[in-house]
Amino acid sequence: MSSILVTGGTGTLGRPTVTRLRAADHQVRVLSRKPGPDRVVADLTSGEGLSAAVRGADVIVHLATSQGRRDIQQARNLLAAAPGAKHLVVMSIAGIDRIPMPYYRHKLEAERLVAVSGLPYTILRATQFHNLIDRVLSAQRFLPAVLAPTISLQPIAVEDVAVRLTELVAESPVNGRAPDIGGPERLPVAELARVWKEARGVHRPVVPLRLAGKAFRAFADGDAMVDGLAYGHLTFAEYLR
Repeated sequence: MSSILVTGGTGTLGRPTVTRLRAADHQVRVLSRKPGPDRVVADLTSGEGLSAAVRGADVIVHLATSQGRRDIQQARNLLAAAPGAKHLVVMSIAGIDRIPMPYYRHKLEAERLVAVSGLPYTILRATQFHNLIDRVLSAQRFLPAVLAPTISLQPIAVEDVAVRLTELVAESPVNGRAPDIGGPERLPVAELARVWKEARGVHRPVVPLRLAGKAFRAFADGDAMVDGLAYGHLTFAEYLR
């Protein structure tokens, strides 16, 4: 049984991960800016309270993200506060080294900082989460149609990612990347949109959308998907149900 600190433990991925870790009999604390049961209060961006928060943690599971440039500073602060950590497990995104998007560049730099830190670590990259696809499609509720970029994706359930993170916590540090994981289906976004329409009772048409730019081409080339067998089990339709 390990003492584990989870950053981002109150988020979309954090909640099922914390549940899985506790079910595996680990002692889990959640780092948060707000107090609560089994939480330690600290701020990843400013670094305030971090040293005290990580004290006594054998393993740190870093799930927090600002979805922007602050990810880099948060990684720096966490690494500086945890020089004695026995294992740092870091969540990242499949394809960030191949898809030229600003957020992905920030995530890639955070990975690099972890790699050169000298701490024992494991980086896990996963494909886009089901809830992200759901959120992007739902955000179009005021449009006359559902716009679907002409690319394919391999979305994965956060519950499946939580299972893999729990496995990695119990294993020795890789000091590199664990194999990337993706969901059980590779589907065009137009098909994902049709599945979403049926589940959500939406009657607007799905309109394919071709975009310009290097990032779109990378997605169209399949750079956001992973090679090999799928790790995830829950399909997008099952998630929506």
